[in-house]
Amino acid sequence: MYELQQVGEKSYYINSPAKIGIYRQNETDIYLIDSGNDKEAAKKIIKIAAQQNWTIKGIVNTHSNADHIGGNAYLQQQVGCPVFANGIEAAFTQYPILEPSFLYGGYPCKDLRNKFLMAKESQTLPFSDKDFPQELEVIPLPGHFFDMAGFRTPDDTVFLADCISSENTLNKYQVSFIYNVAQYLETLDFVEKIEAACIVPSHAEMTADIKGLVAINRNKIYEIADTLLEICSTPQNSENILQMLFDKYELSMNFEQYVLVGSTIRSYLSWLKDLGKLSVSFENNMLQWKSL
Repeated sequence: MYELQQVGEKSYYINSPAKIGIYRQNETDIYLIDSGNDKEAAKKIIKIAAQQNWTIKGIVNTHSNADHIGGNAYLQQQVGCPVFANGIEAAFTQYPILEPSFLYGGYPCKDLRNKFLMAKESQTLPFSDKDFPQELEVIPLPGHFFDMAGFRTPDDTVFLADCISSENTLNKYQVSFIYNVAQYLETLDFVEKIEAACIVPSHAEMTADIKGLVAINRNKIYEIADTLLEICSTPQNSENILQMLFDKYELSMNFEQYVLVGSTIRSYLSWLKDLGKLSVSFENNMLQWKSL
């Protein structure tokens, strides 16, 4: 873990729970693509950069989930480098209380105000800033989170952030986090057509051909959707739906999984309702979902 891997003439990644990309602009200057999940990850990044005689010129964040921006604050303090973030992701990065609040749907208790869901705050600049490395191609990848983006480096390496999960990850967790299911499916359609010398997803092995993995991720979306429609063949409230889904996939409930999977399932329900496949009713002061 945390080994440096070169994947292109100017592109590398640090093997970590969420891969940390590196674009080497010249012999000495590098830009990080995300910063890992915490202060300890940031320390390892600094050590690797020192071993290579590299200077960290900036951090380009794909999105604002804590496991991708957790090292920002420490790196800014130690190196003084700018952090570049896009759209709503910038707000979550500067005000990280937004992530657990959004997931929970209210003020998060201490159980949710942890480094897994809430990074330390860091200051950001937009991708349009003059100091952003203009030779990086920004690739919009919405769906998993609000304004997530990937990047293509000049040596034709594409960093795909969290729009793809490995088959092993899907089999282990079953329900991967998604904010907007319709946008996520559109992103999968787009990613399926991407051609590059090397493609580096954050949570899957690097590859030159992403099509097979896209199909696996897409099929999982429709599997979960069919499961939800089956569960809702009789009217169900959100808590019952969540319980039955956890039981079906033999998942273990804790507070973090409750908000991550719960938020995702509510996104699925919204998507299915917008498609005309679910209806809602209010009975005994309780919202009920029913398949059509």
